[in-house]
Amino acid sequence: MLHSSQMTREEQLAELGITLPGIPAPGGNYLSAKRVGALVYLAGVVSTNHSGVMSGTIGLDRSVSYGYSAARACALTQLAVLKRELGSLEAVAEVISVNGYVNAIAGFEESPAVINGASDLLVQVFGEAGKHVRAAIGVSALPRNATVEIQMTVRVEAP
Repeated sequence: MLHSSQMTREEQLAELGITLPGIPAPGGNYLSAKRVGALVYLAGVVSTNHSGVMSGTIGLDRSVSYGYSAARACALTQLAVLKRELGSLEAVAEVISVNGYVNAIAGFEESPAVINGASDLLVQVFGEAGKHVRAAIGVSALPRNATVEIQMTVRVEAP
């Protein structure tokens, strides 16, 4: 489904059947989000769902499709952080960048297919404004054995 310019982003989420998750507390001495001018930098969030951390290693005990779902879950958490920080997702002008980290076996070459879970969701919610630059990197470990971690930067509308 493509983003409709007549719908608010909240309506778009409802149309997609999406409820934003709760926001985890930072796992250390850092902020979940930091606004600098028109940019909001979002700290990395790991993949979680209603059962807790979505964990495991792609190519070992988890599939690419599981990783795709984990990346999508990360993007949902980032949208919840943005909503808290900005008051509304309508304040987002565009997604600038996404850095995706995939807990994967050595030599795993399909990290982009995993991180598409986040990228596809952002385009579904924001339309053209959801298109971004990104990195999709395989790593040997993530906090709490999470399958995916996503970090983002967005540009907001002038107040």
